[in-house]
Amino acid sequence: MILLLFFVLASSAPSQTLPDTTLSQIRFDQKLNTQISSDLIFRDDQNRPIRLGKYFGRKPLVLVLGYYECPMLCTLVLNGMIQTASNIPWSIGREFDVITVSINPSETPSLAAAKKRTYVRTYGRPGAANGWHALTGDDTAIRELAEQVGFRYAYDPASKQFAHPSGLIILTPEGKISHYLFGINFSSQELSDSLRQASANHVGSPIKQLFLLCFHYNPLTGKYSPAILFMLRLLAAATLLALLSLVLKIARRQKTPIPQPTQAPIAM
Repeated sequence: MILLLFFVLASSAPSQTLPDTTLSQIRFDQKLNTQISSDLIFRDDQNRPIRLGKYFGRKPLVLVLGYYECPMLCTLVLNGMIQTASNIPWSIGREFDVITVSINPSETPSLAAAKKRTYVRTYGRPGAANGWHALTGDDTAIRELAEQVGFRYAYDPASKQFAHPSGLIILTPEGKISHYLFGINFSSQELSDSLRQASANHVGSPIKQLFLLCFHYNPLTGKYSPAILFMLRLLAAATLLALLSLVLKIARRQKTPIPQPTQAPIAM
C-alpha cells in the first residue's frame, strides 16, 4: 500500500531542482529530551502573536510541522493523525493538545484557521477546537523551532514546494521532546502509549535507524533513492530465490519414489 502511494505521488510530481545531496538530508534528527524554547513567537489562527510557551505546562502535545498548502505529505500526515486520534480514548482539547506549525513563512493565519476548521470538523469530538493550535510565523522562528526538534527541510523553487519529512513529535506538558512517530499512518496503541508516557514526563528511546531507512525517499518525487532501490531489489531477489528453492525441494520430494515395505516369506 505504501509503495502504491509513492508511485501515485511520483506520477504527478513536478520536476525538481534540489540535488540528491540536499534531498538526502531531508529527515528527522531525533532530539529526545530537548526542551523546546518557550520564547519563540508565532501567530495563532486569530492573527494574535503568541509565545509557544503559552501551550506548555498543562497537557502533552502533538507537534506537527508542515505547511497548510502542502499538496502531498502534510495532508496525509494530518489525515493519519486524525484517523488514529479518533480511535484512542484520550481526546484533543481534553487530555492532550495539537500544535500545527507552518514551515512556509508566507502562509497566513486565515489559511491556518481554515485548515484547523476542516480538521476539527473531521475529528468531530467536542472541545477539539480549543485544543488545536494552528500557527504561522516568520522564517527565523520557524527555522529555530525546526532546528530544536530536528526537522530537516528544504525549499524547491522549481516546484514552489517544501521537501520535508513526515511524522509527529510528542512533547511533554513542559515542552520536552518525548517521542517521534514517523510516517503517515500511526498505530492507535503507539500514539496512546506515547501520549500517556509524555504526560508522565517520560522520554522514549530513539527509533531504530533501519526503520528510518525504509522511509528514505525523495520527498518531492515520491521515489526511493538509488541506494534504497538497490536494497529493495536485493531483498526481492532473495525472496524469489528462497521461493524457487522451496518449490524445487517440494518437486524433488514428489518425484522421489516411495520405497515399498518388504514382506517376509510366508512359512508353509
